Amino acid sequence: MKKHIPNMITCCNLISGCIATYYAFLGLPLMALLWIVMGAVFDFFDGMTARLLHVSSPIGKELDSLADDITFGFAPSALVFYELLIIDYPSFLEPLRSVVPYFAFVMAAFSALRLAKFNLDERQALGFIGLPTPANALFWASLIAGGELAIGSFAWAMPCVVLMVGLSSWLLVSEIPMFALKFKHWGWKGNEVKYVFLLSCVPLLLLFRISAFAVIIAWYVILSIYVNFKKKA
Repeated sequence: MKKHIPNMITCCNLISGCIATYYAFLGLPLMALLWIVMGAVFDFFDGMTARLLHVSSPIGKELDSLADDITFGFAPSALVFYELLIIDYPSFLEPLRSVVPYFAFVMAAFSALRLAKFNLDERQALGFIGLPTPANALFWASLIAGGELAIGSFAWAMPCVVLMVGLSSWLLVSEIPMFALKFKHWGWKGNEVKYVFLLSCVPLLLLFRISAFAVIIAWYVILSIYVNFKKKA
């Protein structure tokens, strides 16, 4: 029974992603965000449980990727799909309304590719190469749930959303190193970036509330690019 516990938690992640997708298609982004967050919690604990119980297995690794693509790939794509259905289009782009929303699912495909690369890439033991799929999902879910009214009132929202889908899809499979919140020790030296990031998240959460995840993920990407540039310099 013990060896099945991590896989059961992974399946809870997958189920959370299915429920998030359901709410996304209903046009209830706040509920979708809630279930994506639930999926992220299960995703955190399945790997931890497997390590604690010493029951890691190849099937668990594959199942984890499948669950992640539903929760962190398909669910946020469904949110963007619905948003592209209902937002205002510039008049000359209005004939494309029946076609453009399907572009959102490109992000689900790139999420699957990102997860496949992660499983084979030995460089990502202590950090990430490219944007992690949970971060991308939280960005979109938080952005739409917290900024739906602002997005809907912006005349050029559709082209901006499409460009952002393309950008986030590229970031998922890019070769940009991004730091992970993994600590070898709790001292300041060597962990400066991680502590700065975590401390800065507090005021962002208080200031932006529902949209905070979107702002935090954007800040995470900018900080990662800055750190990478500084190392190269």
